[in-house]
Amino acid sequence: MSRVPLRKALADLPAYVPGARVPVGAAAYKLSSNENPYPPLPSVVAAIADAAVDVNRYPDMYATELTATLAERLGVAQESVVAGTGSVAVLGHVLTAVCEAGDEVVLPWRSFEAYPIAIELAHATGVRVPVGVDGRLDLPAMAAAVTRRTKVVLVCTPNNPTGPAVRDDELRTFLAAVPRDVLVVLDEAYVEFVRDPQAPDALALFAEHPNVVVLRTFSKAYGLAGLRVGYAVARPRLATGIRAASTPFGVSHVAQLAALASLRAEGELLTRVDALVVERTRLLEALRAQGWTVPDSQANFVWLPLGDHAVTFADRCTRAGVLVRPFAGDGVRVSVGEKEATDLFLEVAAEHAPR
Repeated sequence: MSRVPLRKALADLPAYVPGARVPVGAAAYKLSSNENPYPPLPSVVAAIADAAVDVNRYPDMYATELTATLAERLGVAQESVVAGTGSVAVLGHVLTAVCEAGDEVVLPWRSFEAYPIAIELAHATGVRVPVGVDGRLDLPAMAAAVTRRTKVVLVCTPNNPTGPAVRDDELRTFLAAVPRDVLVVLDEAYVEFVRDPQAPDALALFAEHPNVVVLRTFSKAYGLAGLRVGYAVARPRLATGIRAASTPFGVSHVAQLAALASLRAEGELLTRVDALVVERTRLLEALRAQGWTVPDSQANFVWLPLGDHAVTFADRCTRAGVLVRPFAGDGVRVSVGEKEATDLFLEVAAEHAPR
């Protein structure tokens, strides 16, 4: 029987592993996917309900009202904002817009596991630069990895899954070292959780450097992970290319109205973010008091560099009723969730803390 051949690249494409879900009928806390544990605000639910009556119609293809609102808030031109189905999809469109076959994309590793997938699908070659033992991106090493074949450099800040954010001085030094025809993507999916006073202002750097693109999302701080809406901020010429590479009508009408409602309720939502930052601090301090080595985190998760013990530790957490995300051979990422979830996780962590 003859078969239609698939692209050869798919045979070696790494699979994206989602965070474990709570089985139907089971009772457990889900700390495996970096989700916001708070349900949508009533005003956002109302906007979703209003939008539902129009799902027989195609959405605004360019999310005009949403991009206009974002542009005004961010202080950029509307034509610089491109919406998509989550920042991960927007990243795919960015790579598709600028990469030719054989181009190189420099990325930190371990970092967001969708990066290698998006790079392969864009026909590019990923060049991995190890993250430091402290979980921080090694920006000097990433700059040194840039060659004449490099088209894009990915900077995840805060870095997923390790947690630290890059610092303004080191990022400015890095940008000065990268050729101006190499695109630098600042992936800020967790920017609302950053409290490090040394963290960079990505939009200021975007204004100063024409080769910088900023990615953000409504999935984390705004609690719209299930609706898939994110965006890029890029120079108008680049934004036009990204938009051309995007899936037509990608961002649903429901997602657009929910994002707009979330922006109107931003004060309430950021109060929730503040509460999660407090819980993050409690989790970090408690783990360190137990004897764990835990990198700084500026996101809504913490990282335990457990190496070969990652999967075993995650299994123990599951049996205790709390789901975490293991990365085999590297470590375990634990999302910041409800206080009760933190308490339960800390009980498990205490039982297996380093002696």
